[in-house]
Amino acid sequence: MYGSRGGYVRAGVAAVGAVAVLLVAACTSSDGDGGDGGRDGGPGTGRDRPARTADRFWVDPDGNAARRAAGHRRAGDARGAALVHRIASRPTGVWIGTDDPEGEARRVTTAAARADRRPLLVLYDIPHRDCGQHSAGGAADGAAYRAWIEAVARGVGDRPATVVLEPDAVMHLVDGCTEGRYHEERYALLAGAVRRLARLPHARVYLDAGNPGWSRPEALPGPLGRAGLADADGFAVNVANFHTTAASRAYGRRISALTGGKHFVIDTGRNGNGPYTGGDPAGDWCNPPGRALGEPPTTRTGDPLVDAHLWVKRPGESDGPCRGGPEAGEWFAAYALELARNAR
Repeated sequence: MYGSRGGYVRAGVAAVGAVAVLLVAACTSSDGDGGDGGRDGGPGTGRDRPARTADRFWVDPDGNAARRAAGHRRAGDARGAALVHRIASRPTGVWIGTDDPEGEARRVTTAAARADRRPLLVLYDIPHRDCGQHSAGGAADGAAYRAWIEAVARGVGDRPATVVLEPDAVMHLVDGCTEGRYHEERYALLAGAVRRLARLPHARVYLDAGNPGWSRPEALPGPLGRAGLADADGFAVNVANFHTTAASRAYGRRISALTGGKHFVIDTGRNGNGPYTGGDPAGDWCNPPGRALGEPPTTRTGDPLVDAHLWVKRPGESDGPCRGGPEAGEWFAAYALELARNAR
């Protein structure tokens, strides 16, 4: 496995009524900053970028972790419920599926807007995804992918959203995992997706740029540029991986320096204990033991180049069928409890 993922989720979001909206309003990131702000153009952004003073991210009241915490409570397992609540009470990424992408994006962004919160959407449907590994799949062809992106964009509309675009997609071009015959099409699809999403008035778009253990930053400006980085708000690092925030920040700052000062976001969901170094044949990326929840999502990062710490990969969901885990994206109860138990 070349990457760091696991986690394509087809989870649809149930319609949210008045009670759920109240729950969402109560369960928000304690570190969020306020309302949507406006736009303040900055150097190296490629387009006017939204003000950073605005994000309180949305917590899905019907997410996997919320349902699992409720199950622990029904079973009388107060300790398990409390541990899983450490995940369920935090905003995490909604990985948009393929059954009804427009409807799903609309439901999520509408529920978040009603709660005066910003949702995090993860788009992961590029053709030939994950090189046929644990998260294989994706759109059948380029036309299907463009239609899917267009459906997501219609669903988001003029509501706020933060979007992380296509984990692994650029990196698998750089490392050669994706076959050469697909490279030109993928670059074109990614650049087109960035352009379409960047037209949304209140969306922030971040193109995945790998993690500190994967690639040299010096190798990335060209591929990221071909994939549309100039039109994006920035890039994302450490998605679904375990590298520390400090290491991820240093990696991102090196890429930023090579791309005209682009801003970035860091996935901190499972990096509380840093990367696994045990040398297990299962690898350091697939449900590694001894990991912990990381810093909560926030826009108060202490670094002007880091727009947010986010939980992009949803903690508690498997990276793939390794170390006793289920298929990628499915709930891995023992792993969820371990992540929460180890959290500082």
